[in-house]
Amino acid sequence: MTASPSSSAQGAREALAVRLQHLRKDAGLTGKELSARCGWHPAKTTRLQKGEAPPSDADIRTWCAACGADDQADDLIATARAVDSMYLEWRRLHRTGMRKVQDDWYELHERTRICRAYLSNVPPGFFQTPGFATALMEQITAFQGTPNDVAEAVAARVARSRFLYEGGHCFVVLMEESVLRFRTAGPDAMRGQLRHLLAVMPLASVSLGIIPFTAQRTVWPLEAFYLHDDVQAVVETLTAEINVTQPRELADYAKAFTELAKMAVYGDAARALIHAAIDALD
Repeated sequence: MTASPSSSAQGAREALAVRLQHLRKDAGLTGKELSARCGWHPAKTTRLQKGEAPPSDADIRTWCAACGADDQADDLIATARAVDSMYLEWRRLHRTGMRKVQDDWYELHERTRICRAYLSNVPPGFFQTPGFATALMEQITAFQGTPNDVAEAVAARVARSRFLYEGGHCFVVLMEESVLRFRTAGPDAMRGQLRHLLAVMPLASVSLGIIPFTAQRTVWPLEAFYLHDDVQAVVETLTAEINVTQPRELADYAKAFTELAKMAVYGDAARALIHAAIDALD
């Protein structure tokens, strides 16, 4: 698993490594003795014990057997898979196309009551129009070199917008003004996307703030992130989706969102920024 910029993933990986160490020590084995029983080089044992390499299911079963702790293998495997899900490379997620990920996002939003989203690059998926989503997903697919199922993925992404209208969900969104100005799609699709933002702003389920270029910064522009009911943050980087569940990190993202919100403008001032971006397309 690629090294994660998230301390949640790294901390969980290290905790798993400690559990493996404890099993070895409880069995009264040295690293060399355990390596011999497992039939692999001692360097592999060192990497696993330091959390430098993720153990496979087979590695865990072999390790537990060597320590006489077969009964702990299933639990450790479940833990390892949970760690693995904290940091997921986009190419891995999109290995069969983008539709599956969009379906997963739909399920996450379905069970989320309050979603706080900060965007510095593109509007959130639940605000995207089909034209804009198509242009964006075509770029992502071409960049990653993954299977092209853009039409199906766009339909799944746009389906998320139903939660804006059906009640029981609240979307608090902050966007940098740059999101309005980046020419991510062609002029017509951009114009349609910006007008759609104006259309969803009056919804009871929506709060939309725009952080102007001229705002005095107290928090620098960040990577896009979504906070789901204060129990999970999903952070999007160029290469991966990072799922954060550690309370301390969640508190940091919540703090950042609060400070970013203070820099944003709302209502007529936000609409003026959107109209200016539309005018700039003409």
